[in-house]
Amino acid sequence: MIQIPSDLHPDLVPLAFLLGTWEGAGVSDFPGAEKCNFGQSVTFGHDGRDFIEYTSRTWVLDAEGGKVRPLESESGYWRIGKDRRVEVVMVRDQGVVEVWYGELAEKKPQIDLATDAVARTAASGPYSGGKRLYGYVKSDLMWVGEKATPEVPLRPYMSAHLKKVVTPEEVEAMAKGLGDLPDDGIAFFR
Repeated sequence: MIQIPSDLHPDLVPLAFLLGTWEGAGVSDFPGAEKCNFGQSVTFGHDGRDFIEYTSRTWVLDAEGGKVRPLESESGYWRIGKDRRVEVVMVRDQGVVEVWYGELAEKKPQIDLATDAVARTAASGPYSGGKRLYGYVKSDLMWVGEKATPEVPLRPYMSAHLKKVVTPEEVEAMAKGLGDLPDDGIAFFR
């Protein structure tokens, strides 16, 4: 269920499906890099202003699903205009800063993004741009990323399936919303 916080900036309501902390796993595969399964934790938060703050941490997983080492981390800010255009400014731990533009799909919680500008430090690896697709599917957040380098044309490189982390406060609020249920477990279905 998508909840809209009362203190969310009105412009951000179309992006409310992103809010919260999401955790899950995915696959990373790009020429010249290690192919691996990874774990991910993503947080989309807000403080009442007209942007959503974004942080993501990924780590390599071993065959049993245990953490091996950090993979990538990134953070940034998401905004949306009245025309459903989404803009994202993001910085990655590899020394890359990106400006992304895209659009929120009509009548569904899906965002397509593409890089508009990329800046890299001298220490960063080759990277010339990317695309991302985020979607809210059956209460889960799924995404796929594509990237390009001067040597490799645009192609998928990472994707993940994330589930929302529910805090104890959210569980308590949901329980209060249920009201008084019959205690026999059957009367509820009559």
